[in-house]
Amino acid sequence: MFAVILHEISHGYAALKLGDPTAKMLGRLTLNPLPHIDIIGTIIMPLALYVLTDGKFLFGYAKPVPINPNNFKNPKRDMAFTAAAGPVTNLLLAAISIILLKHVLIPIASGMDASTLKTVIDPLGRMLIASLSINVVLAVFNMIPIPPLDGGRVLRGLLSYKNAETLDKIEPYGLIIVMLLVITPVANYIMYPVIRVIIGLLSLL
Repeated sequence: MFAVILHEISHGYAALKLGDPTAKMLGRLTLNPLPHIDIIGTIIMPLALYVLTDGKFLFGYAKPVPINPNNFKNPKRDMAFTAAAGPVTNLLLAAISIILLKHVLIPIASGMDASTLKTVIDPLGRMLIASLSINVVLAVFNMIPIPPLDGGRVLRGLLSYKNAETLDKIEPYGLIIVMLLVITPVANYIMYPVIRVIIGLLSLL
């Protein structure tokens, strides 16, 4: 939840810096989870997937922050920057997690007794490892270049206006296409290897 909330806040904060105060005015630039809860994406979908897959697959999302591109000086470009802010934030969180694990938690653990290691250090270590994995997965998933995902918004900013309009036509079917990609072998050959490479690079920090 912390990862998806900061993901959405970063979109709103980037939009604010680029001239759109919509998210701020609606109280969405807050760490309070309540304004970010989406009934479908934050509650129903994760619970349903947890039950249907016996806890093997879990997916969810926070309520998207409202953004008004008309407030941007360059809507096409600034929307791309705003979209990229979410995945970049997740990668930063993943980097912070691995740094805390390697350079803070593990050195501290070397001088502790077995009881403290089991009750304090081990749970914290598991949390940081989970944070690393979750944030990298969120970043890679959201950067799939299909609207309405962030990657689709970024790609739109890089395309000509004519090609961007063609990409917009995909958006109503975007999530269906993405989910089909995730549950088919395509994910095994593209998305998962990218996730492993990024985690490997972050482990060098």
